[in-house]
Formats: sequence, C-alpha cells, structure tokens
Amino acid sequence: VFAVIRALAVAICFAGVAWSQTGEDPQDYRNDHYRAPVPATLSGATTIGSAEAYAIWRAGKAGFIDVLPQPPKPTNLPEGTIWREKPRHSIPGAIWLPNVGYGAIADVTADYFRSGLERVTGGDWAQPVVLFCLEDCWLSWNAAKRASEWGYEDVYWFPDGTDGWAVLDYPLEQIHPMDGQPQAGD
Repeated sequence: VFAVIRALAVAICFAGVAWSQTGEDPQDYRNDHYRAPVPATLSGATTIGSAEAYAIWRAGKAGFIDVLPQPPKPTNLPEGTIWREKPRHSIPGAIWLPNVGYGAIADVTADYFRSGLERVTGGDWAQPVVLFCLEDCWLSWNAAKRASEWGYEDVYWFPDGTDGWAVLDYPLEQIHPMDGQPQAGD
C-alpha cells in the first residue's frame, strides 16, 4: 500500500513539474512574486530533478546551498514575548544562506553569498555547486544565475528543492543559517 502511495506521489510530483515550469529563460533576475512557476531552464546552469540531485548528493562531490529566506524577528513584539524561529529541514550537509536569492541584494548579502560559495567549493570555481530552495521558488533560480555570472563553472539548479526531495522520502535534517548572516540594516 505504501509503495503504491509513494509511486502515486512521485507521479504527481513529476506531473506538477511539467505543469509549473514555463518555457522561457529570462535574462534578468526575478524581483517579485518569488513563489511562482519557474522556467524549465537557466542559462549557465544545469537544471536537475530530485533523482539527479539525490545521486549528486550521494556521490558527495558537490556543495549544496539552500537559499530559502529566513523571516526576521518582528521588531514590534511586546516585551516578554517568546520568539521561536521556524526550523528549516533541508538536505543533509547543505549550508543555509538565507536571503541571497532575491533579485537585488545588498553588497553585504553578496559578500555573505560569496563566502558561502567559497566554503562549499573550497575556493575551486570548477567545483560543482547545487542551489535550491522550495518548489516554484525563484530565489534558487536567482541564486544559481548569480553564481554562474560570478564565474562558477559547474552550477546546478534544483528547482524542486526540498519539496521534491521530501516527496521521494530522501533524508532531511534541521539546519541553521551559516554564520555571518547580514541583519536588517546592515
């Protein structure tokens, strides 16, 4: 029974990818409506599905970067209010670089992103790197485009993100943002 349910979930996932992706590869970064259908491709990067991402992850030869934004703590919370950040469950071994996938980023955020890229590639511009977020999330598309434009040679864009990963029952673990994350006002 579980095998049938899983097979159905996989079929729905792959059908959803076909329905959600547009055919055009935009020239510029997406600057709004980040949770929307994404293009099928990205010039300068290799687009991969969940099974391909899993195979790359299992081989252990690529750095994985999660670019899901992290909501800031509200500044107007009443004194004594307990604030709990929402945990992020992601691909094991991935580093989390919140907020680097927006269309326009501040220099301090770009520096944070460059630092994360250097960390996962060991400074080797030819080292493979996989960028992801959630399904139908332009933030990963923007981040992969930016990494490619900065000169990284083996960029993989994983548009299914952790949603596609989880539907195939691949492992997830809680991760925390990489140290040095810029704060509002930086």
